[in-house]
Amino acid sequence: MPRTPTALLSPADRGRLRALRRMKSVALGALVALAVVFVVAFALEGRVSWLQYVRAAAEGGMVGALADWFAVTALFRHPLGLPIPHTAIIPSRKDEIGRSLGEFVETNFLSADAVRAKLGATAMAERLGGWLADDAHAARVVREASGVATGILRALSDDDVQEVLAELAREHLLEPEWGPAAGAWLERVVAAEAHHGAVDLAVDSIATWLDANRASFDGLVSRRLPAWVPSVAHRFVDATVYREAVGFVRAVQADPGHPARAAIDGYLARLADALQQDPAMIARVEGAKRAVFDSPRVRALAAQVWDAAKSGLLKSLADPRSALRARATSAVGDIGHRLATDPGLQARVDSWLTAAAVTAVDRYRHDIASIIVETVERWDAAETTEKIELMVGRDLQYIRLNGTVVGAIAGVTIFAVAQAVIPIGR
Repeated sequence: MPRTPTALLSPADRGRLRALRRMKSVALGALVALAVVFVVAFALEGRVSWLQYVRAAAEGGMVGALADWFAVTALFRHPLGLPIPHTAIIPSRKDEIGRSLGEFVETNFLSADAVRAKLGATAMAERLGGWLADDAHAARVVREASGVATGILRALSDDDVQEVLAELAREHLLEPEWGPAAGAWLERVVAAEAHHGAVDLAVDSIATWLDANRASFDGLVSRRLPAWVPSVAHRFVDATVYREAVGFVRAVQADPGHPARAAIDGYLARLADALQQDPAMIARVEGAKRAVFDSPRVRALAAQVWDAAKSGLLKSLADPRSALRARATSAVGDIGHRLATDPGLQARVDSWLTAAAVTAVDRYRHDIASIIVETVERWDAAETTEKIELMVGRDLQYIRLNGTVVGAIAGVTIFAVAQAVIPIGR
């Protein structure tokens, strides 16, 4: 019987323990009943001849019952506490059984062929797609993923993340030279005339500003004229300057080949070349870059980026009605619908999953099987015996009952054959 107190057993184990005790009582009761029958038949067979057959049946049944009791008991403990060789098999060979079980699982269940055959016969992608296509299931996936993501975000150290971001900024933004890269980009823009749109926008903006800011030209030039110049001349000069500015901008707007546009093209081409070739220009760009992104500023920028991103993500992940979760749920549902209805996609996904599973099994099957071995090795021998006996002990008691019945049949059959061949008392 288990040494573990009944109160500490799970409800299922308590039920198994009651069934085991009941079957042990039945098996023991059968043995005792046969013993009583044997005694009575043995005492009266001299006066009632047919009781010889009853005695033989009872005798054979007792032998069968005792033999099977010994066999069943020897699995879990020493019968009657006697250290008989090859008894108490489970507690004495627990580790060997664990190794054999691990080897059996590794050889027969974790082989590439077995995994490939099983997965090949299973419509994994179609089943997964059908499950994900359900709105409730898609929402559940997003809800669980949001919980995991929230936990990860809260567990991350802000200082560590900021340091990583700062390091990434230094490695990918500050250490590379900006001048040559910017010059090459600008050269491609000028060669493709992609900057003409920006020039048009700038000219249009200047024209709009001039139309709305006529008063800004009053005194712009005239205040620099000598005091003896008449005020009429002042207004004439200012009006002329404004008119010439407006006329110039209008001309640039109207003429795609205006010299000012050509001058801008030339300037940008020279700037692109200088950014790539001129050491002085490259040094100026690098100096300006480092002045803006010195180390304290980079760290502060990384902290601001991380804080904003983290707070925004946490807020969106926590709100079931947030746009992030709504889009994620919709995306999961769309993926599920495609998996459920697209045979080509199903075939590709099934192939990927099968290949990944086979690769994982080939690479890690020994490690997986070793979990069984190591787990069994950590188990206490007595506790392991108790658990196994609770799981299979009730069924093993039927072996005792069967042995009792088979022994009784064998006993009376042997006695009957013997009587037929060598009749006693003739």
